[in-house]
Amino acid sequence: MNSRIVLGAFALTALVACKEKENKNIVEEIIEIEEVQPTTYAEISVKEGGSWKEGTREYIDGSFVNVDEMEVPEQHTDHSWYIRYEGPGWENKQTAYRLYLDWRNAIDIFGKKVDTLVLPYVGTDGFDSYHNEAPWGQDILKAGQSMGIGGYGRFTGDTIAHFNEVEKTHVKVDNSNSSSSVTIDYKGWKTGDVTTDLESVISIFPEDRFLKAELTPSVSFDGLATGIVKFDDIPLMQETSETGEWAYIATYGVQTLAGENDKLGMAIFYKTDEAKAIEGPHDHLVVFNPSTKTQTYYINSAWDQEKGGIKSEEAFKKDLQTKLSELDNNGKLE
Repeated sequence: MNSRIVLGAFALTALVACKEKENKNIVEEIIEIEEVQPTTYAEISVKEGGSWKEGTREYIDGSFVNVDEMEVPEQHTDHSWYIRYEGPGWENKQTAYRLYLDWRNAIDIFGKKVDTLVLPYVGTDGFDSYHNEAPWGQDILKAGQSMGIGGYGRFTGDTIAHFNEVEKTHVKVDNSNSSSSVTIDYKGWKTGDVTTDLESVISIFPEDRFLKAELTPSVSFDGLATGIVKFDDIPLMQETSETGEWAYIATYGVQTLAGENDKLGMAIFYKTDEAKAIEGPHDHLVVFNPSTKTQTYYINSAWDQEKGGIKSEEAFKKDLQTKLSELDNNGKLE
């Protein structure tokens, strides 16, 4: 299955298959198809049929169409109205994320109140309607000048260099029975005196609330970093696994756009021999050692309005400890 598939088409597929196969009970065939409906989903949706407004970086008119892959147009930037919810998205039945596919390159959270797939409908009733509370949930994280949760950039000692200078950006979406992923190839990403290509592969799995992120630069340089957006009065939590091979940084508290008492937990798991945790101006940072090897980390969040979700800081910490033990024992979360 790929990102062009409309989720509601499974019943139709079942009916067609039933007519083509004699001596098959139609009800049994529908049930068979329903059992293999996707448990993960990733997509990117761009406008077709419109045009770039002369003298601006805005795309006018047209309608959104899902594509399997694309090269980001040179004119595209934040609020160009060209990419639905401004970048690719990932989801499973518990959570959803998106990445701003522009200079910001931050990852945001779509908090979900339902246990069904919702991304195909997000932002279809108005470009930024997802900021408003809806039956499915809403955008809950204010990234500001940060990398959101698990976005990536280069820490230069006093600030994070985002993706202001990139020659080309290519994105590809993959959906399979076991996971969904988005691969982004950045060509000629320039920060200060360093120019590199960077491949980013971010995946989501059928269960739990995390994303797996894999970053592979073409040259070795200092400062490749990820992080969690800082909020006033929300303390940082840190923990290292029993073997010392894995660690996490995390925050928990009132740090969403959804209400005064709304609680959100965020965490990043990383390998201690590949990275270290430090403080940046807008993010709690994890900074990787210079290398051309693939850097793997995990992004995790838990919203207290999630259906059947984590409702307290104590429960959030317990969940993080379980994941830390799994990383110690298996070297991965999947």
